[in-house]
Amino acid sequence: MIIQTDNLQKAFNKFEALRGLNMSVPEGSVFAVIGANGAGKTTLIKVLMNLIRPTAGSATVLGVSSLALSPRERSRIGYVSENLEMPGRLTVGQYISYLRPFYATWDRQFEQAVLQQLRLPMGRRINELSHGMRLKMALACALPFRPDLLVLDEPFSGLDQLIREEFMEQVLVHADEMTVLISSHELSEIEGSVTHVAYIEQGRLLFQQGMEELSARVREVRVTLNETATVRAGLPAHWLRVNAAGSVLSFVDIRYDQEQLAEQISTHLRRIDDVKVTPVSLSAIFTTLARAAQNGTLPT
Repeated sequence: MIIQTDNLQKAFNKFEALRGLNMSVPEGSVFAVIGANGAGKTTLIKVLMNLIRPTAGSATVLGVSSLALSPRERSRIGYVSENLEMPGRLTVGQYISYLRPFYATWDRQFEQAVLQQLRLPMGRRINELSHGMRLKMALACALPFRPDLLVLDEPFSGLDQLIREEFMEQVLVHADEMTVLISSHELSEIEGSVTHVAYIEQGRLLFQQGMEELSARVREVRVTLNETATVRAGLPAHWLRVNAAGSVLSFVDIRYDQEQLAEQISTHLRRIDDVKVTPVSLSAIFTTLARAAQNGTLPT
């Protein structure tokens, strides 16, 4: 595993930002840490990057403790954050030139290709760049040395749709050369590229899973009845967002199994005319789980 956490905890005074996280990021994956704002995603990233120290537990990154990341390991990590500080008085070109000597693996030809694709104004000062341009600048600084690990902390915050798409295009072009760890609550841009997902709610890791397995186990179900549908007590706890409209009872099954679903429907419902099962998007999965967690109805 390129990243591993063991009972990772972080408290700010009495506030527990991370509560016993156990997470594993496979090498070569595009691993998304998702959750609502304030769930603990950025705190997790900062602990992994040794920007803040954990209160308890441990984390390893690239095979070493996050507390012992040396320049050798840091030279293998690209880090992009919406709050990343860069010297505003320098131009884009001056800052790129400043960074090159720090990385033995810096690829000048690759640098030029990235800069051209991101259309960055080389002669403009960094403090004159828009928010979107500054994030593209951060990406242009993180890619040319071909990192083994690219960390993206809420990279889409405040970006317009076009810049979001351009940003992710650059990441995905090179994703097969590195492991990508991305924390985000903006899911539409990453859904087609993510291989693994970890869901954090109030500092706790509720689950982590491969995207294929997650998609396979979550389904939207619409049951058409030969009578008026009602939401009854005693329905399975893993049927979330249960709703009755006319003769249709709909819900999201987060533990979908075809045979088990058929048995449960026949047990809990009567006079069934039709059952339709459809896949659920990552953003819809997130919304469903987040609402259930907030309402205290998410099964363990």
